[in-house]
Amino acid sequence: MSHMTCGFVGLGLIGGSIARALKKYDPDIEIIAYDINKNALKQASKEGIVDLAAECIDENFSRCGYLFLCAPVQGNDGNLEAVKRVLSKDCLLTDVGSVKTTIHEAIARYGLLDRFVGGHPMAGSERVGYANSKASLLENAYYILTPTTDVPAEKVENFRQLVADMGAIPLVLDYRRHDYITAAISHLPHVVAASLVNLVRDSDSAEGTMRMVAAGGFKDITRIASSSPVMWQQICLANGENISELLGEYIDTLTEFKKNIDAKNADALYERFDSARSYRDSFSSASSGPIKRSYSLNVEIADRAGSLAHIVTLLAARDLNIKNIAISHNRESEDGVLRVEFYEEASMAEGVKLLEDDGYAVHVRS
Repeated sequence: MSHMTCGFVGLGLIGGSIARALKKYDPDIEIIAYDINKNALKQASKEGIVDLAAECIDENFSRCGYLFLCAPVQGNDGNLEAVKRVLSKDCLLTDVGSVKTTIHEAIARYGLLDRFVGGHPMAGSERVGYANSKASLLENAYYILTPTTDVPAEKVENFRQLVADMGAIPLVLDYRRHDYITAAISHLPHVVAASLVNLVRDSDSAEGTMRMVAAGGFKDITRIASSSPVMWQQICLANGENISELLGEYIDTLTEFKKNIDAKNADALYERFDSARSYRDSFSSASSGPIKRSYSLNVEIADRAGSLAHIVTLLAARDLNIKNIAISHNRESEDGVLRVEFYEEASMAEGVKLLEDDGYAVHVRS
C-alpha cells in the first residue's frame, strides 16, 4: 500500500472516530490534525492517532491526499479560505456535516469544485468530543458521499473504497437529494418530537401528572427531543426549505388523521395504522442511521429486596457500561418492569445473554 497522508481540521467525536478508523485500517497512514481544543490534539498524539498536531491550518496540510473538514458546519465554511491556501491540487477535500447544500455552495464560491466530495457519516453519540471517539462508531453505518460533477470519477471511487475500508457503508447521492432525505428521516422527526413534548408540557396539570406517567411509546418517540437545541436550531436554518416543505406535508397527514377520527372512519384509520406498521417493520436496524438507536432492554424482576442490586451487580461484574436504569411505572407499550439502557449494541447483547442465563425474562424492542 502506498503512503497516505490524511488531514483533519477539527478532531471531535466524528473527526476523531474517522482518524481512529483510518489508523485501524492502516497504521502507516500519516494523520495531520488541527483543532482549537489543544487537549484533544495532545490526547490523540499521545495515543498515536495523530502523527503531527498543527498549530493552525498551515503548509503541513499541503501534503495531504485527503483533508477532512470536521468542525461544526459554520466553522467548516469559515475555514475554507485558510484551507484553499494550503490545499494541493491532488488533494481530495471532504466534510462530515449533516447538511450538504451550504458547504457545496461555499465550495463553489472558493473555486474548489474539482476536488470536493461532501461526506456525511450517519453515526454519532450523545457523548461528544475526541475523548469519546472510537473506530467502531463508523462500522456498518451509512456514509453518504455527495461528489461534485467536476471531481474525476476515479477520485470518487477511491474515496468510496476508503470509506468502505473504514468499515462504513458508502452511498453516493446528489447533495440536494441528501438534504431532502435527511430532512425527512432526521430533521423533521426532531421538530415533531420537540413539538409533541412542548404540547404535553403546555397541556399538563399544575401537579405534572402527564410528566409523571409519561413512559413507553411517548418516551420512545420523543427521546430525540433531548438533543442539542443549538445544533437543531442551526440545522433548521441550514436546511429550512426542505424541512418546511416536508413539515407542510406532515401537517396535511395530521389534518387527514383528525378528519378520520372526527368522522369515526374505522376503515381509514385502520389503513393508516396498518400501512405504517408494515413499512416500519421493513426498516433495517443494521446501520447507525441519523437518529441514534436506543440500546436498551426490559427485564422482569421480582418485587423483593435486593432484586435490582443483583441485576446491577451481575452487569457490573462484566464491566458493562450502563447508560441509564429505571423502573417503568407505565407499561402500556413495553414489557418488563426494569429498563436498562447501554451505550453500545454489543453491551446490550451481552447483557441480554447474562440475564437470560441467570433465569430472567428479557425483552428487547426493535
